[in-house]
Amino acid sequence: MLNTPHIVSDVMTTTVAAVDRAARFKEIIETMERWQVSALPVLAAEGRVVGVVSEADLLPKEEFRESDPDRLEQLRRVDDVRRAEAVTAGELMTSPALTVRADATLSQAARVMARESVKRLPVVDAHGVLYGIVSRADLLKVFLRSDDDLAEEVRRDIVGALFPTPAKDLQVTVADGVVTLRGRVRDTSLIPVAARLVRAVEGVVDVEFDVTGPDAARTGPSATGGPGEVL
Repeated sequence: MLNTPHIVSDVMTTTVAAVDRAARFKEIIETMERWQVSALPVLAAEGRVVGVVSEADLLPKEEFRESDPDRLEQLRRVDDVRRAEAVTAGELMTSPALTVRADATLSQAARVMARESVKRLPVVDAHGVLYGIVSRADLLKVFLRSDDDLAEEVRRDIVGALFPTPAKDLQVTVADGVVTLRGRVRDTSLIPVAARLVRAVEGVVDVEFDVTGPDAARTGPSATGGPGEVL
């Protein structure tokens, strides 16, 4: 589909701040501050991502500064206690790292982020070598596509395939990412299919229909669904 970024490599950032396993505590903080990031991939010598160190991994050092955790606290928060005593990225990092392949779809990356409650993912190649990084903001870039681009794609790839009628019979308009199909079609049973396909176009916010059947009588609610209505 024209101009539709389907995979992570289309939207990811290729300039990535990272540290190696031997990076010291202060170096990690300085790198985060310099790059204005809250987490860093940790790399093995060959550039392979072996973990991620985040602000959350560093905080136990400050939390336990003035007091030693009691035995119950040590058992309950064994990882935090370990991190409070750590001084290198290899000791502090969360491992194995959550990563995504460059050829993963944007929806696959979004599902990993949502499931694991993370804001960004290192992007790796087939060998686990760092290739880039993708953030929530990167995934939202698809919604910056122009209304004209969206309308062209919907007309060509969806309307043209499902409803091969003269252009004047079924019009496609897009406003702020919301697609509206308005006019007459021969087979209104295809409207739910069209709704699913249009919503799958990256950059589409929602889809609405104002469609009549071949006898020019208005169809029921399933063909004139408002924003967000399941068709």
